[in-house]
Amino acid sequence: METVFLPSNEYRTPERARLTFKDRLMLDSRIYFTLKYAGIVLKTRKRAQKKKYDTAAWAESSFYIFRFIEKAGGRFDITGMDNINMCDGPVLFISNHMSTLESMILPCIIAPRKEVTFVVKESLVKHPLFKDVMLSRNPVVVGRTDPREDLETVMTGGRELFSKGSSIVIFPQSTRSIEFKPEEFNSLGVKLAKRNNIPIVPVALKTDYWGSGKIIKELGPIDSKKTIHIKFGEPFMVSSSGKEDNNRIINFIQSSLNSWKE
Repeated sequence: METVFLPSNEYRTPERARLTFKDRLMLDSRIYFTLKYAGIVLKTRKRAQKKKYDTAAWAESSFYIFRFIEKAGGRFDITGMDNINMCDGPVLFISNHMSTLESMILPCIIAPRKEVTFVVKESLVKHPLFKDVMLSRNPVVVGRTDPREDLETVMTGGRELFSKGSSIVIFPQSTRSIEFKPEEFNSLGVKLAKRNNIPIVPVALKTDYWGSGKIIKELGPIDSKKTIHIKFGEPFMVSSSGKEDNNRIINFIQSSLNSWKE
């Protein structure tokens, strides 16, 4: 078992100690955030190229990002982490997708508890900065252009990963979006869970603290006035056709987002 960085069921960022105006100006700045993020991306890329980037290293670098987000004024409110451990074997985490933040932070929460990887877009494993790290995590890669082909890829790749004991995180939305649109939340995850008889852990998140950049999406602005919310729901098995189960996930996400309105 790897180091569990957030061992309790819930975590909320403590209030920061009183800082000087100069310190606060630096830490809350986009420049500080971008430089720290770029530094860890380059460091992890180098380790992945040398084949020295395992699950423990992935979780550690994720937690490093977690901590400098807090130093940059980010406030986390994470609940339901005990639900990650409720099932002995692999599970399928199905979540909404709002920003780059969840891809960077979920590993330090989940990976110390369960071996895990992601379903990712093909463009991510071709990105010059992120491809080496992502490929080292053995993700399921989809093109997002042909739904039928993506379904087959996810079913085949998912079955192989589950058989090896790995859990999977999937974002059924076609792309990241600040606004949650239920009609764009497809049932691919539910189909995968049903075919493999794997429990689902729904995940609701609000990560608009980290915006999208105009040139590089991953280097967008930050807004320390917005709290970062992540909530893990209770695991459940797919029943009947799966339509009701997909609606259950949608309702879980929607109700959570409604409760987090600021």
